[in-house]
Amino acid sequence: MTKKWGHFVRKWITKNMELPQDVMMDLPRITMIGQIHIYIENHRGLIAFSDKELRLLLKQGQLLIKGNAFVIKTILPEEILLEGKIDQVTYINE
Repeated sequence: MTKKWGHFVRKWITKNMELPQDVMMDLPRITMIGQIHIYIENHRGLIAFSDKELRLLLKQGQLLIKGNAFVIKTILPEEILLEGKIDQVTYINE
């Protein structure tokens, strides 16, 4: 199956079967509570972590989170829960 055809099939299934786009299009799901808690599902791995920065690999691009006093509360193969003071969340399309 060509890449273009596969994209068409996923969009058709998403539309006609009423499945969430993040599931069918392999997109990250980001849940943020205020500036203190962020939960990211469907990432491809941890690139960098410090108490001021978290960088995750996505299927397409990266997710950069900046702030202070970061602590990883939970880390699983495709999920991560970060706590601290979140100042910036940036999607990097590379």
